[in-house]
Amino acid sequence: MTGRRTAQALTALALATLPFAAAAGELNILTWEGYADPAFITPFEEASGCTVSATYVGSNDDFAAKLAAGGGVYDVITPSLDTVGMMRLAGFVDPIDTAAVSGISGIYPEFSEHPEIVVDGETWAVPLIWGSVSVIYRPDKISGTPDSIGVLFDPAYKGKISMWDDKSAIYWTARYLGYPNVFDLSDAELEAVKAKLIEQKPLIRKYWSSAGELTDLMANNEVWVSNAWTGLTSKDVNALEKGFSVVEFSPKEKAEGWMDSMMLVRGTPNQECAAKFMSYMQSAQGQCGIAASTGYFPVNPGAVADCMDAAMKEERKVDNIDFVKSLVMWQQPVRLDKYLEVWNAVKAAP
Repeated sequence: MTGRRTAQALTALALATLPFAAAAGELNILTWEGYADPAFITPFEEASGCTVSATYVGSNDDFAAKLAAGGGVYDVITPSLDTVGMMRLAGFVDPIDTAAVSGISGIYPEFSEHPEIVVDGETWAVPLIWGSVSVIYRPDKISGTPDSIGVLFDPAYKGKISMWDDKSAIYWTARYLGYPNVFDLSDAELEAVKAKLIEQKPLIRKYWSSAGELTDLMANNEVWVSNAWTGLTSKDVNALEKGFSVVEFSPKEKAEGWMDSMMLVRGTPNQECAAKFMSYMQSAQGQCGIAASTGYFPVNPGAVADCMDAAMKEERKVDNIDFVKSLVMWQQPVRLDKYLEVWNAVKAAP
């Protein structure tokens, strides 16, 4: 069997165990780069009869905006943990029938039983993939061995610094300023964060909106240092073999952690394909596929038992849930509207 046919056969076997009959359908997913790579989506389509169409977001703030503009366009969304509660409270999603989704029992309980995921006995999301947010840099351009968020505020690298175009810039700056609770900052703390970000703004080459954009910025020598989703951009930049490499580090002020989950858009007529997809993404094909596509960490350790060697499992934190506890895991800010107001003010500043 060729590798492709083997993948198709394994996918068909996984789908055959699902508690519903196969049927043709469509599945429109609002998701992140790398989460609908043809390497694992095409075998799913061919085995399930469900055609997948993906639209990509650059920030968690995009989910509400796009659903409010026309939620009927999408069937499944994959927001991060700090946005799951907002989607539920806004009425954008329906609870999930876990009996129709296989593989949930293999997910780390720290994720599958998280209070944002299970509310009043109902499951609102199925964990998909997780990771951290690191600092990525060019060791041939950045002096010494940086270990602090401060490198993102260093005037020596004016015009060569980038940051993600997202309210999480507030979290980074708050940690750099020494504030302990970055998700519940006081008015005075938010003002200090805003002032620091506005002070940083002349140093910024560009706020990036997607991992692909950051990859291009670094590959084209426009940016030397940025925050980045651990694994993805470094993998992609280094694969281009531009004559230099990039490396990552977790800052001494601690790195952020995130977990993205699949949610069912309210009233979708494609629930059967959605359940098949959620189940598939807990299988070896799904978890191995998305981990390979992104460089992120699987939520279902048993599913990747045979596709990763010992070194890869260590790198992707398989069965290392303690790593989660070392991170500042994203939460929805207590005053989300105030955080968005601050971030928009920073971007609007000259």
